[in-house]
Amino acid sequence: MEQDNMGNYDDVYKGREYSDMIAADPQEAKGLPQAIERLRELAFNLWFSWNHDALQLFESMDPGRWKALGHNPVRLLHELEDPQLEALSQNTDFVERYRQVMLRFDTYMNEPGWYSTNYAAEASVQIAYFSAEFGFHESLPIYSGGLGILAGDHIKSSSDLGLPLAGVGLLYKKGYFTQKIDASGSQQSELFPYDFEQLPIRPVLQNDQQLTVSLDISGRTITVLVWAAKVGRNLVFLLDTDHEANNDTDKALTAQLYGGNQDMRIAQEMVLGIGGVKVLRALGIYPNVYHINEGHAAFLTLERLKELLHLGLPFHVAVETVRSATVFTTHTPVPAGHDTFSVGMVEHYLGHLFSELPKHKQSIISLGLDHKSGQFNMTHLAMNTAGLRNGVSKLHGQVSREMFKEFHGHIDASEVPISSITNGVHLDTWTAPAWKELFDRFLPGTWRAEQSNEHQWAQIEVIPDESIWKVHQHLKEDLVRYARNSLMEQRKRNGESEERIEEVRHYLNPKALTIGFARRFATYKRANLIFNDLYRLKKLINNPERPVQFIFAGKAHPADYPGQDLIREIYRISQLKEFLGKVVILENYDINMARYLVQGVDVWLNNPRRPLEASGTSGQKAAMNGVLNFSVLDGWWEEGYNGMNGWAIGSAGAADWAAQEKENTKAIYHLLENEIIPLYYNQGEIPHQWIGRMKRSVQSLSPVYNTHRMVQDYTNLSYVPTAKRARLFVADNYDVATKVADYKQFIRSNWHQVRIMNIDDHADKSTSDVPLDEIPPSTKEITAQIHFGPIWPQDTAVEVIYYAENGETWEQKIILMAPIGELIEQSQRFQATIPSHLVHGPHFSIRVRPISTNFAHSFELSLVTSTLS
Repeated sequence: MEQDNMGNYDDVYKGREYSDMIAADPQEAKGLPQAIERLRELAFNLWFSWNHDALQLFESMDPGRWKALGHNPVRLLHELEDPQLEALSQNTDFVERYRQVMLRFDTYMNEPGWYSTNYAAEASVQIAYFSAEFGFHESLPIYSGGLGILAGDHIKSSSDLGLPLAGVGLLYKKGYFTQKIDASGSQQSELFPYDFEQLPIRPVLQNDQQLTVSLDISGRTITVLVWAAKVGRNLVFLLDTDHEANNDTDKALTAQLYGGNQDMRIAQEMVLGIGGVKVLRALGIYPNVYHINEGHAAFLTLERLKELLHLGLPFHVAVETVRSATVFTTHTPVPAGHDTFSVGMVEHYLGHLFSELPKHKQSIISLGLDHKSGQFNMTHLAMNTAGLRNGVSKLHGQVSREMFKEFHGHIDASEVPISSITNGVHLDTWTAPAWKELFDRFLPGTWRAEQSNEHQWAQIEVIPDESIWKVHQHLKEDLVRYARNSLMEQRKRNGESEERIEEVRHYLNPKALTIGFARRFATYKRANLIFNDLYRLKKLINNPERPVQFIFAGKAHPADYPGQDLIREIYRISQLKEFLGKVVILENYDINMARYLVQGVDVWLNNPRRPLEASGTSGQKAAMNGVLNFSVLDGWWEEGYNGMNGWAIGSAGAADWAAQEKENTKAIYHLLENEIIPLYYNQGEIPHQWIGRMKRSVQSLSPVYNTHRMVQDYTNLSYVPTAKRARLFVADNYDVATKVADYKQFIRSNWHQVRIMNIDDHADKSTSDVPLDEIPPSTKEITAQIHFGPIWPQDTAVEVIYYAENGETWEQKIILMAPIGELIEQSQRFQATIPSHLVHGPHFSIRVRPISTNFAHSFELSLVTSTLS
């Protein structure tokens, strides 16, 4: 199946070929005047969300209604009266702007992209990107936070670059939740059902009916409706269980993102993974790359495994075929963050699968089994069924390699096959239009298409400081205005007095140094760290000559009571007389609010416990707008900080939580008092030194931490290599997949016979206790006798492992040993040249590991025989 249908994807991929599979808007009978008739097409393509001219066009139709409808162009077109639409069609200025927007849209949809230019020979690559949430725009609220925004930005850049990629996710009837903060500072979570016909999505049609697929969950047949969001040139398929054939419980499976209990979670993940593959198949889509964005979607590998087993492939061959086409990105830096279920629960919910494949039940469970805990772990399932795996920053890659070292036997953590591709953000979405206008004026004309070209960003230096400061101050005033309006609406809703409502008009000073903190309110992110010394903070905030103010925002999961306590604590402090109007917390943090914050504050504060921030992307959004990061060296900031483009809180070393708390608090106040505040205020009307740091921030961070670079990295390092490997594995009736699977089976069965028999290191034992840096450098020959049993020596690598000093660290060195002499009675001698002062045992070891040119990485088989073991 994966082989025979490889070429069917393009028919439903291309952005210009949607019309035969996407339903017309149910309101289209209302019609639009001919002069502006394509506005509906624009409203149903989320391309509008990162194109300022398109957004302005919709806003100009009815500014008040546009704001009231949450910037939703579909609802706007539906609610505007015919006379309004007719008047707009007669407005020469509006029609001209409409034509210009549609011209840009048509050019975008039809122009060749980076992918076709650079990978013309790889037209058969077909990528399916699975994620539990997608954050594209506030008008499609099916996201909760960072993971969803990243997924949305990934799709946007994939469209910009012309990647042959489709997304698969869930369509949540009630989204995540709407946050309200009551008069006591407590978070209230409200859920509102959305009318899907009023969102920028459309039903997917098959034979003039909305497409449905079905899957079995714990013995019940669930019918799933399929919708699609157009995101530029790409499609994202969204699955919805709110179908009349389902009972009320099953209708609610896709009601809320991250809602419900463990039963709800495993059922949602089955809909996403298993249902998602079924949707692709129903549309004739057979990707050769499946990207699992976090473990929620890992059940997709079991559906593909079932398909291959039904074709008659042996289990071990089917697993290798699935693995050859799968990429997995982990976002979680702690074991507790991975989704786990009891084996009994998995047996219950996947009962239908096991009844179809009874002889493979234990083998399937073993793919996700965490042998330490006895739980079925979705990350383990993804790790065991993905050929390539990666973390989302360099530090997170290191953390992940340490976390999953046990998967790969006796090897150094640095060798664990988990790479890293650092997250980025979609520049066109998050950079303020005023900043982009500056870039258009002073950067090369190719800056949008070549965002990762560091040389063109050097031109930031020539932008006049006055121009940058004018833009920044304007954005700051917009933020202050937005924050005041938000707080006034909150107090009105809470029934507070007119005096309390009116005083908000004087909150926040547009001239004051403004520090923002906005993200999910999880305890490890330590939103309250700045309040560890209220006396010191009070002096900073209330300095009449150098005032400082803080804006907080963020949601806590409805079940995260410690996170909600943080919201209450900050609200309480914000109501103290000395902090009133100078520390504020805004409710209902979403994409719209995020834009105001990352574009309008002066400093972006981030102080998680290190290394619990896998990447973090809010600071990247801020950096593109000249906002300076003030952050713990965690996630992306450890690699992004260069000493001149922001500030680092504390050191990069490891420390326990108590020590981190003390060190970070001290560093925050020291830097505020001695560097940040003086730099901002001590330079007159135009703070040239501050602006110089803003320029260095934009210049150094924008070309690296954008999703164009990120998606290009995924393409170069993961997608294209995986597609090539997948095609190789299925060719000639799964010939290579069979050979690799049989080879692994043979190696596993006989590896116990591999032994390191003896080692001659020609060592002077008297030097073994002498410090290495006191021994003169020279070399010597060492030999080792290896017994292989029935395994061919050519199918192994025999290596010497030692560590050499490199500055303040020790670096692992690996020397490949060469065979000498003949293979006699399944044994052979090997030889290598190493520094003469090394002695076996204290200084070096020897290991043997299986190898194959068809492995995706060196330790695809976690079998290592070592003198250390």
